[in-house]
Amino acid sequence: MRITIDEIKAMKQRKEKIPMLTAYDYITAKIIDEVGVPLILVGDSLGMVMLGYDSTIPVTMDEMIHHTKAVARGAKKALIVADMPFMTYHIDISDALYNAARLIQEGGAQAVKPEGGEAIAEMVRRLVDCGIPVMPHMGLTPQSLYQLGGFKAQGKTPETAQKMFKDAQILEQAGAFSIVLECVPAPLSKLIAETVSIPIIGIGAGPDCDGQVQVVSDMLGLYTDIVPKHAKQYARLAEEIKNAVTAYVTEVKSNTFPTMKHSYTMDESILESLEG
Repeated sequence: MRITIDEIKAMKQRKEKIPMLTAYDYITAKIIDEVGVPLILVGDSLGMVMLGYDSTIPVTMDEMIHHTKAVARGAKKALIVADMPFMTYHIDISDALYNAARLIQEGGAQAVKPEGGEAIAEMVRRLVDCGIPVMPHMGLTPQSLYQLGGFKAQGKTPETAQKMFKDAQILEQAGAFSIVLECVPAPLSKLIAETVSIPIIGIGAGPDCDGQVQVVSDMLGLYTDIVPKHAKQYARLAEEIKNAVTAYVTEVKSNTFPTMKHSYTMDESILESLEG
């Protein structure tokens, strides 16, 4: 059985920290799931780390569904949250309902993640009323990159901190089961986590959030174009892969791979019937 939103909320109540990671493909999701990560996010960050876009903005619903389906095939226990791409929930609530339903029905996700605070509260309420769990994303919201003026911390002024504090409470009242805070000052994140009853998942938001989420490509050292301040590299797989590929190229060129150990044999008498 998959982990449920009630189990995620119960983790906060018993003060058990909640680890969350992104995944974008079958094998990564399978490995993460086998380790026991309870929450997997199919983030629109796949636009940058998997598809080579400059930001998350070009990511489409079809691309999100494609990757979510792969993750759902790989992860059998974790609760899978799928990002709602840019402008798939902003025009009107009917669009939001339709696109969220696609991520659940076609993609196999169990929850969706839109970006925003009070502005999306009514949409959150409608999605929840329709049976779709919602995990809103506040703070540095990458889909608002141009409006925010780049990738930088949010909530550092009295006005923005007050708005974020109130927005979190409004989203809880709207029925969100959890909230992601990205690049938010640690003291503000701590206050929000202590104020609302739903789990606050941080990314660059300090140690006092109820859980943490990281982009798997960052923490594995696979994506090195940008290394965010909040990312810790637990491995440096890009270097390992380069070393492995270099060794492979060298062995193929020197004819030391493959050997007969890596080859198939046959009854060579069969060859006699093929000669002439």
